[in-house]
Amino acid sequence: MTLTYTILIILWLSLIVYAVLGGADFGGGIWDFFAFGQEAQRQRRLIGQALGPVWEANHVWLIFLIVGLFTAFPLAFSVLSIALFVPFTLAVIGIVMRGAAFMFRGQVDDATTSRRIWGRVFSTASTITPFFFGAAAAAVASGQVHVEAGRVQTDLLAGWTTPFALTIGALALSLCAVLAAVNLIVEAQNSNEPELVEAFRRRAMIAGAITLGLDAIAFILSPFQAPLLLNGAFDHALPLIIATALIGVGAATSLLLRRYRLARVLAFTVTAFIFASWGLSQFPYLVPVSVTISNAASPPSTQLALLIGTLVGMALLLPSLWLLFHVFKGKHPALNGQEKAEETKEPTSTQR
Repeated sequence: MTLTYTILIILWLSLIVYAVLGGADFGGGIWDFFAFGQEAQRQRRLIGQALGPVWEANHVWLIFLIVGLFTAFPLAFSVLSIALFVPFTLAVIGIVMRGAAFMFRGQVDDATTSRRIWGRVFSTASTITPFFFGAAAAAVASGQVHVEAGRVQTDLLAGWTTPFALTIGALALSLCAVLAAVNLIVEAQNSNEPELVEAFRRRAMIAGAITLGLDAIAFILSPFQAPLLLNGAFDHALPLIIATALIGVGAATSLLLRRYRLARVLAFTVTAFIFASWGLSQFPYLVPVSVTISNAASPPSTQLALLIGTLVGMALLLPSLWLLFHVFKGKHPALNGQEKAEETKEPTSTQR
């Protein structure tokens, strides 16, 4: 079981990385929708500048998670792909629409109808994906995916349409908005744009308050619609949940004190701790209460091959990602000056 748990931890870490980095990118699309007033063009330019170089790279974690789940825990993959076919399909459609819209919008002139249309498609798709991923996750965590004799008994529209699941879907949206806002604050600070720093600081605090409210609603609903998750949280993950709350307070305090880089680190940490708490709360189930870690695991030989392949792949992937972020997100005066000079343009496909 040591091998199985090792692979499970690696897969869960990939989920956390995707939630943090991908969430910040999806949140950028949410704020693109709410860009208005005299600063709207500058806000959208900043969002495009933040997303342009690295946004497509984040999906490598989602791809790895899907392939890893299929290889290491095929029963769980089968159950989830059947029971949650609708929300997963809608989420993937959102990813494709978002990517296409972002590309096309960057190729047309400013102040044109075509650019506005692609902008709305980009913003709308950026809300679709995190919402349906959140609703699907809630369906799993709340035990709404039912399996008997290896066959899924859950209706395609059940599980992820409960009040609890819809609340978690909305919570995923607000959390993405927080991640994006704190990230955009730092981007604006690096570009020496104090007006945008203040604009996204206000947005971060508003999104944080909404996230807190939705979290309270989910907690109220959990005894009725997610009792297993609630009981597991108190039994297995209570210290981590308390730490998450304290770090969240620290993130809010950092925003108030204008310690923006610290606020970004703490907001990212809160997100990671939320997913870690979820994993511990439903242990030892992959799909409560029918699919456990042990009965879903593939043969040890398959898992060993996956682990070896993962280690080799990570040895290539992680340095590549570091180089990507270092080049496009590091402090390079020449690049930053060029980006600031092109305030009204988003990154083109060649820049990406």
